Amino acid sequence: MKQRILVAVVGVPALLAVLCAAPDWATLALLMGLCIIASHELLAAVLPPEKTRRWWGLAATLAVFVVANVYFSHERFAGTAAAGLMPWLLAALVVVVFLCMVLEYGKKEEMDFTALCAILVAGAAIPLALSCLLRLRMLEHGAGLVLIPLVAAFMSDTMALFGGMLFGKTKLAPVVSPKKTREGAVSGLVGGMVGMVLYRIIFFLCTEVPLHIGWCVLLGLVGAVLGQLGDLSFSCVKRQYGIKDYGRLLPGHGGVLDRFDSVIFAAPVIWMIVNAVTLY
Repeated sequence: MKQRILVAVVGVPALLAVLCAAPDWATLALLMGLCIIASHELLAAVLPPEKTRRWWGLAATLAVFVVANVYFSHERFAGTAAAGLMPWLLAALVVVVFLCMVLEYGKKEEMDFTALCAILVAGAAIPLALSCLLRLRMLEHGAGLVLIPLVAAFMSDTMALFGGMLFGKTKLAPVVSPKKTREGAVSGLVGGMVGMVLYRIIFFLCTEVPLHIGWCVLLGLVGAVLGQLGDLSFSCVKRQYGIKDYGRLLPGHGGVLDRFDSVIFAAPVIWMIVNAVTLY
């Protein structure tokens, strides 16, 4: 627990500095780094070491191009060479993935179906989800909006942990995650909503961002529900492959996927809601 708290004390201010105080290209760089690490964590979890070494570079490259494509698709890059070129490069890279599957078939380190799915999830699905943080950051008032998925998901995680410790009696999903309880899950839902209300008081009252407190409660609930689903979904993979954590990058927390599993599920829907509300 001490390591967990220490990492949070150091990591949270650093994360806030990059997401809120630095230009949006810093968010781009951060997400690229997280996706590169996450791609290795997922491949290492589901593939033999030799296949992880063989295909990680391809998955990481795909992840970088996915996030970059989101960045250069913003309206301020309209008409630029980067905006026109990135989709073609990304499409070509996807073709390369399937070409590798065909060319390497039958070899010792072939890209079998498990490897293909791992590469596409690690190199495309996860980066697409996390890049919604970048989409939020590039909106007007993005320095505050980008934190919404993090506040909702992390507050839900924290309250679920303490709620389970204090009140937990009924198992939520004993096969998938034996320590999680229904009481903890409910505490997490409350934590997500309360966290967003507090965040609105701290940040949104000082700005002109058109998010009513009712929307903030909804965002907190959505983030908490999807965050818990993400946590359990990634736990299923860990149980299937017999691992405790995806990595050891963050002492007390595990790896990038252990810490951001809830954000991966929550960020896309939160971005869609925020984008719709602020647009109309």
